[in-house]
Amino acid sequence: MATTTAPTSSHRAEAHQPVKHRPDRNYRRRQRWGWLFVAPFALIFLTFLVLPLVFAFRMSLFTSTLATGDRFVGFANYAKAFTDPLFLDGLLTVAKFGLIMIPAQMIVALIAALVLDNLATWASKFSRLMIFIPYAVPVVIGALMWGFLYSPRFGPASTVFALFGAEAPNFLAQDSIFGSLVNIVTWQWAGYYMIIIYAALRGIDPGIYEAAVLDGASDRQIATRIKVPMISSSLVMVVIFALIGTLQFFTEPQVLRGVAQGAIPTDYTPNMYAFSLAFSYSQFNYASAISFALGIVVFVFSFFFLFLTRKQSGLK
Repeated sequence: MATTTAPTSSHRAEAHQPVKHRPDRNYRRRQRWGWLFVAPFALIFLTFLVLPLVFAFRMSLFTSTLATGDRFVGFANYAKAFTDPLFLDGLLTVAKFGLIMIPAQMIVALIAALVLDNLATWASKFSRLMIFIPYAVPVVIGALMWGFLYSPRFGPASTVFALFGAEAPNFLAQDSIFGSLVNIVTWQWAGYYMIIIYAALRGIDPGIYEAAVLDGASDRQIATRIKVPMISSSLVMVVIFALIGTLQFFTEPQVLRGVAQGAIPTDYTPNMYAFSLAFSYSQFNYASAISFALGIVVFVFSFFFLFLTRKQSGLK
């Protein structure tokens, strides 16, 4: 009589182990083609971003003089940057801009997206295009255009105010340049943020709105109690984009500086200060340290904001 023995635990483990399949030739070929398609981007990314960042960081660790040449100083340039009153004043300036510009951009973009989300006619597509067009205009060209509009000599403001018997204000004066720059940046970026918010609104299930209408909710209640809470993650992303852009404020004040008659100094923002140090005073090492110090500030502020809004952004 034949007897059978129970399989041991080692045999059972071997039986339950998944069979490992070696990748076939077609799989390896697809991998090679994938790396081939990624290679151009990787080459450009390394050449124009990673290597310049490495080179700039290395420069920030040195100081250069005619007497001593290049001399390694470690993080002394960073310690100097965070105690430099010009750099700190520039940070304070962009912080003031952030307190005004970010809410202004968010309000304009959110209201425009909510209004367009309720429209179902050809006017909705046309309005989206018109609101988005300022973002499609290059920043330098947009700043030059607004410089013409703000000009007290040949801009249209003097003509318009003259129709009412009033004198046009000088939008490029020292006491009004702040509001003028806020207007330019809000005009430039609100359309871009509106598209992001609008795309998030279109992703909401319309059945939720139908249920809210059956419960007696008005359009205002649907917008404030359903739509806005459900796109909170997109709103957080928009605020992060606006925060990063504001802390790196450079192009608009740099372009308007030539026509603002001393209203915008060379150290108006940290990026302008680094640009002036590098290309006006040839202090490339310290300018690199200023740039990386600004990058540290951007990272800290962004991380802190994401930490505070981790529930709304879906990170928790």
